Amino acid sequence: MGYKRKSWQEKLADKNGFPKVLKLEKEFPCYNAVHKMGAELGDEVVLVNPSEVVEVMKNVPKGKLATIIEICKKIAQNHNVKGCCSLTTGIFIMAAANAAEEARKQGKDLGVPYWRTLKADGSLNEKFPGGAEAQKELLENEGFNVIQKGRKFFVENYQRFLVN
Repeated sequence: MGYKRKSWQEKLADKNGFPKVLKLEKEFPCYNAVHKMGAELGDEVVLVNPSEVVEVMKNVPKGKLATIIEICKKIAQNHNVKGCCSLTTGIFIMAAANAAEEARKQGKDLGVPYWRTLKADGSLNEKFPGGAEAQKELLENEGFNVIQKGRKFFVENYQRFLVN
């Protein structure tokens, strides 16, 4: 019996036992990123479910942008904790983007404007469907000015457009 690879939409299914609130430890793979966002050793942080990430992404309106930082802050606020694991959040952001594109190809709309989510530094995400080039096109179609610095693309003055 062969293994059937999960679809992106199946990968977005919530996980048993999550969300999970833990005390931040230095050994956590996301420690440095969560610490940069303001959480200290011993502070409570949340490991999220994919649906929580998708819900925040769905609420980024046209003309606005989010980074993983805004998404993590919103989720942490929802759980009344200091931070959220940026590693799992990043994985779920990528999965949401790919699931939305997979659904679009099947004639469905998940309602996730994933292209409005940037990396923490304002750069475009090469792991999104079609890579940074496709994200660039979608953002430019919404009126954002995308510039290239070296090999990376950035939304010009992205901070002005961040969702609250």
